Parts: sequence; C-alpha cells; structure tokens
Amino acid sequence: MERKVIKKVQGFRTKDGAGVSLVRVLGHETVEDFDPILMLDSFDSTNPEEYTAGFPMHPHRGIETVSYLYKGKMVHKDTLGNEDGIGDGEVQWMNSGSGIEHEEMVPASDRLLGVQLWLNLPQKEKMSKPTYNKIHRDEIEEIDIDSGMIRLLAGTYKEHRGFEGEHLPLDYYDIHLEPNKEFTIETDHNKSVMIFTLIGDVYVGDEHIEEKTAAKLSEGDKLTIKNGDNKAQVLFMSSDKLNEEVAWAGPIVMNTSKEIRQAYEDLRNGTFIKEKIEFNAD
Repeated sequence: MERKVIKKVQGFRTKDGAGVSLVRVLGHETVEDFDPILMLDSFDSTNPEEYTAGFPMHPHRGIETVSYLYKGKMVHKDTLGNEDGIGDGEVQWMNSGSGIEHEEMVPASDRLLGVQLWLNLPQKEKMSKPTYNKIHRDEIEEIDIDSGMIRLLAGTYKEHRGFEGEHLPLDYYDIHLEPNKEFTIETDHNKSVMIFTLIGDVYVGDEHIEEKTAAKLSEGDKLTIKNGDNKAQVLFMSSDKLNEEVAWAGPIVMNTSKEIRQAYEDLRNGTFIKEKIEFNAD
C-alpha cells in the first residue's frame, strides 16, 4: 500500500538561542501527529550575523537531539567535559537522558544549511545515561540510486547500515533527487514516517510539498517521492510511534507535569546532572 500525505506543516521564521534566525517546522502543536519527532528546526542562511550568536549553555532532559549540517559548522560543549564540532555533511547525536547542560555555537561559514531534530525518549528510558556521538563524514555512506543519491545518516537502507542510536530506532536519509525523477522507498507498514523538504519542492502522489515543509505520511509499505524541474534534497525519517503522554516545558520533555516540576527543582538545587557520561566522538 502506497503511503500518502496526511498532514503538512510549513516552517515559519523565528529566533531561538541567543538570537539565531531559523525556520521552526515542528513543535508543541505537532507532537501527536509526528510522534516520536517532537521538534524540527531548519537552518538555511548565507548571513553569519543571523546565527553566530549560537545557543549558549542550556539544559535538556528526556530527549535525543540529532543535528545534521549539510553545510556549515557547529561546536558542542557540555557540562560533563565534552567539546567537539561537526562540519559539512556530519551529524551530532546527543541523548540528554537524565540530564545534561550543553551549548552549541555556530561559527561563520559560506552557508549554514541543515536541521536539528528532537527525538522523544520512551518513558522507561527518560532517565537513561546521557551520551554524545559524532557521526563523521566518512562514516556516512553515499548510495547511488537511479534518481540521484542517498546519504545514510542513521539506521538502515536495504543491506546498508549506518549509525544506530541506543534508544528509539531511526532510519534517517538525506535523499538527493535529480530533476524530473522519482524514487520509491519500501517502508515497514507500522513505522511512523515523515519527510522534510530541505531544498526544493516535491510531490507525494498528487500532493505538492513546498520547500521547508514537513509531511507526515499514512501507514503503508512504500513511499514514492516525485521531483519537478529542479534538483531537490529531501530528508526521510522513520521511527516507532510511542503513543505516550508528553509533558513539555522549555528544553525538558517528560511524561507528566510532576516530572517536569522535579526537573526544574533539580536545576534549582544543583542535582540536575545525575551521572558522568562517556565521550564517544572519535
């Protein structure tokens, strides 16, 4: 059965961090529809003044942050002693688990182009041990297809295997489509699947999906993406829907309001960081 678009969300320009201009696509209003993807922010700028203020030190609990920069740079530093950066074509994957504080600074580059996802953690793993990983450019396989190319950012594609997180499974592809081509992906019928048009417009069935738009797809065994007259770059994400309660306040995502209050109490009394983590950037 072919997957169809059941919801589209086009991003809007806003600011976050210390004044970073970005396109916010998914957030509080889309939690149920796009479960388990909580947030999707898109970066696309050739003006360093729009982003070099970065994201100063701030806490997280209960989520994984997955940052992908097709172009540009980002430098991560956290309260547990990790300091590392990603560049063109690389991914930064952090499980905040029981609690971490970090900063993400964004040095000037010719173009900043990419996205950050917030991937929800299952209730039983909200207080898991925090971890940090960098997925290097040479660890990301580029797979030729008839209609272009796939960069396997995480998970699996056919017999190909990429980085795998320790909590929710995530198949994450950066699909590059040549003009007037189409590409069909076989999908697990029960997976929660979405796409995001990073560059260009595409079609799923008769549904036109404009640039910087997230599209949630129905259940099905395959997905066909059709391109128009220009090259397109489409991010594909497939994971397990959690169907759990979500309590979200600022950078903290838990399952109940009581857990949110506890997190902020931990921040006030200095007990937010529960344990040391291992640095796995190399």
